[in-house]
Amino acid sequence: MADTLIKQARIFDGSTNPSFVGDVRIKDGVVQTISKTELSPNSGETVVDAKGLWLTPGFIDFHTHYDAEIEMAPDLSESVRHGVTTISLGSCSLSLAVGDPTDLADMFSRVEAIPRKNVLSILESKKNWNSATEYKKHLNNMPLGPNVTSFAGHSAIRAHVMGLERSLTKGEVPTKQELESMNKHLEEALDAGFMGLSINTLVWDKMDGSRFRSRPLPSTFANWSEYQYLNKTLRKRGKIFQGVPNVSTKINVLMFLKEAFGLFRKPLKTTIISLMDVKFDPGLYKLLGVIGRITNTIFKSDFKFQALPEPFDLYADGMDVVVFEEFAAGAKANHIEDEFERKQLMKDPTYRSWFKRQWTNWFLPRVFHRNFRETKIVDAPDKSLIGKSIDDVAKERGVHSVTAFLDLVAEHGNKVRWYTVMANHRKEPLQKIVSYPDILIGFSDAGAHLRGMAHYNFPLRMLKLVRDAELEKKPFMTLERAVNRLTGEIGDWFGIDAGYIREGKRADLVLIDPTKLDDSLAKDVEAPMPFMEDFKRWVRRNDDTVKKVYINGKLAIDQGKPVASLGKEKGYGSFLESTIGT
Repeated sequence: MADTLIKQARIFDGSTNPSFVGDVRIKDGVVQTISKTELSPNSGETVVDAKGLWLTPGFIDFHTHYDAEIEMAPDLSESVRHGVTTISLGSCSLSLAVGDPTDLADMFSRVEAIPRKNVLSILESKKNWNSATEYKKHLNNMPLGPNVTSFAGHSAIRAHVMGLERSLTKGEVPTKQELESMNKHLEEALDAGFMGLSINTLVWDKMDGSRFRSRPLPSTFANWSEYQYLNKTLRKRGKIFQGVPNVSTKINVLMFLKEAFGLFRKPLKTTIISLMDVKFDPGLYKLLGVIGRITNTIFKSDFKFQALPEPFDLYADGMDVVVFEEFAAGAKANHIEDEFERKQLMKDPTYRSWFKRQWTNWFLPRVFHRNFRETKIVDAPDKSLIGKSIDDVAKERGVHSVTAFLDLVAEHGNKVRWYTVMANHRKEPLQKIVSYPDILIGFSDAGAHLRGMAHYNFPLRMLKLVRDAELEKKPFMTLERAVNRLTGEIGDWFGIDAGYIREGKRADLVLIDPTKLDDSLAKDVEAPMPFMEDFKRWVRRNDDTVKKVYINGKLAIDQGKPVASLGKEKGYGSFLESTIGT
């Protein structure tokens, strides 16, 4: 492990304290010295000239779905290259800590839009653990790139204890002994340093595979009394309740709020997805912001929405995108795995009529805007379509936009690729959202939705948003507070030893060129995934922005590129235990 002296960087220590220009010495994996005066190099020390660069703590991404990918590519370089040095597994009720490989693959793959054959192959070849304790040991035995934290996933635990079929059957409730068994699995995870429990109540997150295809996840079949039973343990121990509300109805958000309430009792640390400026409902973010404030002030809670600091945009291959799961006609199409069979469905007059009625019904619950004027075709076998909206195609053909869409999918299937922005499309509302005290900056879903979403570099997008306002002489947040929201604030809330530059602490550091916090951060790249037969995922990269990343004092990224030893040698990341509560 080389000792390093970083000279004359603008240092953001992860708190809201004023930044300053100074030197940082890394020795034996920790920050040995932070100095406002220049330090002289020691013999054999690597010296980094950081004049004009920013030095920040490594960023924390607390909402990823890298659970399968980490087994094949433990470097997780698609996040690390953007300065992320700590990630979390086990989100949205999905975890690989316990369960049968086939059951877990069926739970994980369709929800997170990762090819099932790859997930199943990974689990069948790698999974030799079946408890939280064993899983933690397994992770620490791997050559991890970033540090890793985890939630215990309720769907995985429920299926493991009840059996997959019973866990997916409406009306089947766990016995007293099964509830106690679930709680024992949760207790073991908390003892191992897991941050808490994740659940999912969103019924358009569906099972993959042939056995129970298109049933919602096991967690969605639980009654609130089941969650409350497990939450007694979380509340007692001060751990975290992470949840996915049913965003189609929005009603059960109130149940999450009720669970979080600390009035006359110990609050339950609660975080849910997600606070956004949704195109379909432009006033919703204001309402949720008020609800979050009331929950934390009047009802003495410790409640946080998760929020992204960038546009929430989507790519779709044909109809293969999660937003179509929110209404029955779209879900029926995605139930069909075979592309030819799905194309035939698109031609069926009865189905087309049903799809159109649901698509245009303003009274059905929705999150997606369902406006084909707000789309752009980016690829298709018929190159004349590229650059047009689906609505443009409809006008050219003299048909309704729904008819044009169904025709395109019938003609080209998943080979017609289109783009849309779903939320966070307005600058000022986005600035307000990332400033709310009742949010955490996160919800990247890194490692999932491989063809549809790309929020791996959200920390850099956050810094750009704040710096742009500063350059425009319209600041809404200090840069110190922006870094704090991406580092120290998250580390403190989740109770993990990360997020600060402090003497004697592990050296997880990022060197950033602020002049490269520009529009190139939104550049689209289709990146091959060698461990998945070069399947290409959509990412956004700008290798000029992040100059260096250090994890545990070791150089992980150099001039925007992963070093050869990342993910191959131990000594970088490790499992970080959550120390909040008892």
